[in-house]
Amino acid sequence: MNEMWSQLFSLKYDKPRTLQIQIRQQLIEAITNGLIRPSEILPSSRVLSKELNVARNTIISAYKELEYDSYIVAKNRKGYYVNKKIFDSYSSEIKGSNIATDSPEWIEKLLVKKPSTKANILKEKWQDSLYPFIVGQSDQKLIPFNEWREVTKLSLTVPEIKKWNIDHVDSDDHSLVKQIQSKVLPKRGIWANKNQILITSGSQNAIFMIASLLVNKSITIGIENPGYPDVRNLLSLKTDNIVSIPVDEQGIIVDKISANHDIIYTTPSHQYPTGVTMSMERRKQLLEKAHKNNTVIIEDDYEAELNFLKKTNPSLKSLDKHDNVIYVGSFTKAFAPGLRLGYMVATEALIKEARAIRRLMIRHIPANNQRSVAFFIGLGHYHKMFTKIQKNNKERWHLINKKIEQEPLLSCTPTIGGSTFWIKLPEKISAKDLSNKLIKMGVILRPGDTSFADENPPENYIHLGYSAIDTNKINKGMDIIINQIKKMMNL
Repeated sequence: MNEMWSQLFSLKYDKPRTLQIQIRQQLIEAITNGLIRPSEILPSSRVLSKELNVARNTIISAYKELEYDSYIVAKNRKGYYVNKKIFDSYSSEIKGSNIATDSPEWIEKLLVKKPSTKANILKEKWQDSLYPFIVGQSDQKLIPFNEWREVTKLSLTVPEIKKWNIDHVDSDDHSLVKQIQSKVLPKRGIWANKNQILITSGSQNAIFMIASLLVNKSITIGIENPGYPDVRNLLSLKTDNIVSIPVDEQGIIVDKISANHDIIYTTPSHQYPTGVTMSMERRKQLLEKAHKNNTVIIEDDYEAELNFLKKTNPSLKSLDKHDNVIYVGSFTKAFAPGLRLGYMVATEALIKEARAIRRLMIRHIPANNQRSVAFFIGLGHYHKMFTKIQKNNKERWHLINKKIEQEPLLSCTPTIGGSTFWIKLPEKISAKDLSNKLIKMGVILRPGDTSFADENPPENYIHLGYSAIDTNKINKGMDIIINQIKKMMNL
């Protein structure tokens, strides 16, 4: 066998992929990249097995798979050849990109919304940072990878694959719905039947569907200020009637909500970004006002599981006696941001329409992911994981809070848990300038200006996360932040 063939393969014996799969994959890459020419003969199974030091049956099986997929063809007593027809679907002319770089005339004519122009959260590259005070990311050391592998394997058994690999059209995984019903929602005081629950691609997808169903140009929406910019930008695609409602240490200020507000979006468990928890008095006041004015409340209950200093207040949905609350939850924010799996709970009539619009958008949420999460909850891993995250976040909260209390240059709103601090800096300090200087020192934090709906937002707020940083790095990281602030103030 010539030297070229031996160089095509790089087999790893400790990888989870079998040698057969590796050989097949590497041959496909060689064929599609043009390293093996059309009609070129492949080495015999005997020769290749000897060269790669693998069983001959491994090579035979790999070749059979490639033949089945039409990458190679067998010729009687001559061996296997690259199938020249595999390239028939490729363009005869390859001259580089034919995609125009300049915008065509129809763009300005038809592009009625430009969400890219909205002020938004910048996603920093944080993984290699020494001190990642990043918001909305997880400490990988706290993620139960073995348990995740366990539930993934369970969902990949043949009987389970047969259940989820079909087109479910608009239905959800019944086992996940059952787990949400019995083990997730009751902790928030919510008891719902299966027709009141819809699985979503994260909480943001839920809010997008709600907006698509309920919001038009005549609808007025009240949102928290400061608040979650993604939701503000999302709702602005549907209406210009978005009213900012201030928050204080008890959450959204209900007295600032008027009778003409059709919808209110709120984050009562941990207000985004201040982290404050809405008081029971404020929750009852909000529900009474919503009932009186026939106002819809969108309750984004993210990180409800992470109140560790005081007992968590009941959800708005659990206190709602008039079906004014649409409840939105997520499996992603606290422990798996890349999972993109959430749920919404509402009256059956709304869920019916939301299910129909989801079908038009994406049909259903990937069923294998649903089944894996159902196993993850059902086997007790979900509760165990949050117990661990709570313990670690509590320790980190105390460390940061102590630094803030000791430093008169910093102040923050009081919180009872969560994963972030909302910190006010001295008036003369620009959070963006501070952030840019700190990045060079390995410290990542988020300037808070994008959280404000104001035309000229305050620039002296930072959103400091502690869900992804090592506990033993917090004190050093906080010292770097404080020293840089003092340096910028010439202290």
